[in-house]
Amino acid sequence: MAATTGTYLIRGASILGGEPADLLIRDGVIAETGTGLQAEGATVIDAAGLVALPGMVDVHTHLREPGREDAETVETGTRAAALGGYTAVHAMANSTPVADTAGVVEQVFSLGRAAGWVDVRPVGAVTVGLAGEQLAELGAMADSRARVRMFSDDGICVHDPVLMRRALEYVKAFDGVVAQHAQEPRLTSGAQMNEGDVSAVLGLAGWPAVAEESIIARDVLLAQHVGSRLHVCHVSTAGSVEIIRWAKGRGINVTAEVTPHHLLLTDDLVRSYDPVFKVNPPLRTDADVEALRAGLADGTIDVVGTDHAPHPSEHKECEWAQAAMGMTGLETALSVVQHAMIETGLMTWADFARVTSTAAARIGRLADQGRPLEAGEPANVILVDPAARWTVDPFRMATMGRNSPFKGRELPGKVVATFFKGHPTVLNGELNTPYAFTDATAAGVA
Repeated sequence: MAATTGTYLIRGASILGGEPADLLIRDGVIAETGTGLQAEGATVIDAAGLVALPGMVDVHTHLREPGREDAETVETGTRAAALGGYTAVHAMANSTPVADTAGVVEQVFSLGRAAGWVDVRPVGAVTVGLAGEQLAELGAMADSRARVRMFSDDGICVHDPVLMRRALEYVKAFDGVVAQHAQEPRLTSGAQMNEGDVSAVLGLAGWPAVAEESIIARDVLLAQHVGSRLHVCHVSTAGSVEIIRWAKGRGINVTAEVTPHHLLLTDDLVRSYDPVFKVNPPLRTDADVEALRAGLADGTIDVVGTDHAPHPSEHKECEWAQAAMGMTGLETALSVVQHAMIETGLMTWADFARVTSTAAARIGRLADQGRPLEAGEPANVILVDPAARWTVDPFRMATMGRNSPFKGRELPGKVVATFFKGHPTVLNGELNTPYAFTDATAAGVA
């Protein structure tokens, strides 16, 4: 692996979309900011026209390993993350075996450090085997080398209110958070897409918005009762946004995420019967998309989480009813958010940094991520060309998954460079070399 230290002088980048300035990176930290900086022996990067942002943090990634290496590995998934501008990802627990013990989360953590492209933070399962019957080893995972702070049965709702309450009570002891996949299973049995006009025309079993909204309503009240942290995964309906807004107005400690695809795509795409558009929760209506964008813009929704869900081709290139649910997202997230939020005037690049980095690091309790681009801060930095345009080709991506719903679309914005702990994992839009972790490297969990 490459050396973990170096000196890099980034010249003339627009900091958070503001005035151009120089950034001097030395030994893993931002050593100095200003204009006209000089540093003997530094590698100089001309960043004129580029936007400098804190490295992105994904609160919701499926890396599949261990057990589903036919779909993705930690190595391939984190390469994709680095190319997408990420310096940290939270790896969801639905691997095989499930990440419900200290041993499995430590394995994922070690695989992330061996890869060296981003900081991999395992998400521990809430229940044993994701079965929803008994709590997993929450305390042991929290105390492990991985220092897990986020717990989720994502893909499956913790539908038992007693079990959900106990989980919220348990994680409170170490400032953890339960990330809920909000889906009442009895309302979605056999569902294939959003319940509405399109499902009625196509004759596909509908997935009602209330299945999501009813669980969110229940869980924010449980979180209030317990006084614990709740995070709502992949919010997809206008009603969900209103419930979360109400909960925050009452001071309930709830955060929420929205995926890039729910900010742009609608259930009308299902008319094609192309399984690439089959996802959980399903694509919703134009009205839902507008509400999600408004909720992200006004802070009701805290972060963008990719829900990156790669699948082998045979699991998607089949009839709709048999196809797996999920879409890739790590390498397109920045561009989709730029298109949906920045180019529409709903957000600025400073807002982008908040919803893709700062707030996400706070939710995951990552002390050295999502930091300001100031002297003395860890050098997790990305450079973005906002004027770039590119056409999505899943076969040119680093992820093993080819199931991108944006295939063939022209999108704006491109990551030119990614610095992870001061080391350039991406340069000139291409993978460079990974960061070399050592045993002395700090865990970086608040």
